[in-house]
Amino acid sequence: MQVNGKELAVEIDGDGPAVLLVHGLGGTSNFYQVQADALAADHKVVRVDLAGAGRSPVPAGEISIASHADDLAALLDALQIPSAAVVGHSMGTLVVRTLAARHPGRVTAMALLGAVAEPAEAGRQAQRDRAATVRAQGMVAVAPGVVANALSETTRRDRPEVAAFVRELLMRQDPEGYARNCEALAAATDPGPIDSAVPLLLITGTDDKVGPEQVSRDLAAAHGGATVEILPGVGHWTALEAAGPVTDLLRKFV
Repeated sequence: MQVNGKELAVEIDGDGPAVLLVHGLGGTSNFYQVQADALAADHKVVRVDLAGAGRSPVPAGEISIASHADDLAALLDALQIPSAAVVGHSMGTLVVRTLAARHPGRVTAMALLGAVAEPAEAGRQAQRDRAATVRAQGMVAVAPGVVANALSETTRRDRPEVAAFVRELLMRQDPEGYARNCEALAAATDPGPIDSAVPLLLITGTDDKVGPEQVSRDLAAAHGGATVEILPGVGHWTALEAAGPVTDLLRKFV
């Protein structure tokens, strides 16, 4: 559907209070398939491929954390949804935090999976380098590294189908769209504290090197009333590596 002058792939399932699911870098709405199926039993579940990701084409305008957040606000407007509980993963945690900061009142509750912080300079350069690699060599040049580094050793050993699915998510990305989203992450700034009036759930894994436990604990401490869940043997692709536990936690939370 057309949102902010961009064509975005949007899926809507179920009926009831709205839940907006936002993927991270290299992901698509399919990242949340298990959780969406469960939540749709009593919620209106809205999933979107962010601009330049998955089935959403690369837009003519900018791609940034702020532009993604503004697209989500415009999407809620287009769907006549005044406010929603939002779930973000990885880069999507910065997007949904920015949505709450730029559009007060639109977020009724927030769940962050594998929350990431504003990148340090080394992280910014790593994302810019990754963008250059993808433009020059395509997604095949980075997919193996993401699978190896972002999934836990336990997942890679015991659940190879998850590793295969993550590789497929990555390989289906438009290289230019992925590169521009890498650059959006490289330019990201901290959205500021999460309103203490907004219920906050943070979920990450013991083996998450991208969104480590300390980031979630710092966000929880700043919020003052958050719930933190640390899942053993889980890496960064939280909703895939721990589909059942994440689904149960989200259903209770929303």
